[in-house]
Amino acid sequence: MVSPFVRTVLGDVDPGVLGVCDAHDHLFLKSPRLPGQELGDASAARAELAAFRAAGGGAVVQWTPYGMGRRVADLPLLSRDTGVRVVCATGLHQAAHYSPELLESLRGRLAEVFVGELTEGIGPSGVRAGIIKVAGSFHGLDAHAHWTMTAAAEAHRATDAPIAVHLEAGTGALDVLDLLCGELEVAPHRVILGHLNRSPDLTVQRQAAASGAYLAFDGPSRAHHATDWRMPDAVRALADAGFGDRLLLGGDTVVAGARSVDGGPGMPYLLRRVGPRLAVEVGEELVGRILTENPARAFALNCP
Repeated sequence: MVSPFVRTVLGDVDPGVLGVCDAHDHLFLKSPRLPGQELGDASAARAELAAFRAAGGGAVVQWTPYGMGRRVADLPLLSRDTGVRVVCATGLHQAAHYSPELLESLRGRLAEVFVGELTEGIGPSGVRAGIIKVAGSFHGLDAHAHWTMTAAAEAHRATDAPIAVHLEAGTGALDVLDLLCGELEVAPHRVILGHLNRSPDLTVQRQAAASGAYLAFDGPSRAHHATDWRMPDAVRALADAGFGDRLLLGGDTVVAGARSVDGGPGMPYLLRRVGPRLAVEVGEELVGRILTENPARAFALNCP
């Protein structure tokens, strides 16, 4: 029997060594939807990881998927230099983030690409991905989401890698679960739903948590998001309902200006402000478990 492990860019590790984990963030990211705002500076990425480490952080899960400037070859050195464990992703985001030519080149072989990056490594770097990132659409699932999630489920069955899902504006959680865990028969506890905090529907959140899926509350608030000011109420309601073990926290830094080293909140904000604010509502013990024990389970694999 294989002992659970987390697949980091420096190799497989015991889940218990992750420490305090930023469960959803980005060191590198590039998209035509964010022109001129790319996360592409390795020196800034190193400084951001170092700042997170200084704040008490131990691990970061980068959700940047295939074709979006992951710079996987840089990740092992950044991890070694800063002492922060890093997990990287395979997978595919919404169609708008890619050229039609790239998407067409993946037709008929998407699951194969995912499995290869999880087991053999990503390009010449040889770094293996530890999660599969896919995305829903606004209040539902389009044909692209069905395609990518079907491939993700196939790759998951071959590797046991967890499937991390971008929910557009926090919507469509139950549609995602109906597809992944219903039609495609992925065990709910292998699914991580991102951005539920952006659509603060407590009923949907409870239903999603009751399924067994993990809920990632990620990213400090923007003007049109309820991330910060409603999140403590949501976390408390979910914990009171018995779902404290289903919750994760992340920073989701997606543009250069959001990094702490460039004047934004960045990764340290998760531990400097988000964690302490939540502790006022639900207690330090639960926040500690959300930052350590929950991600150790959520990102663990049980397959060689």
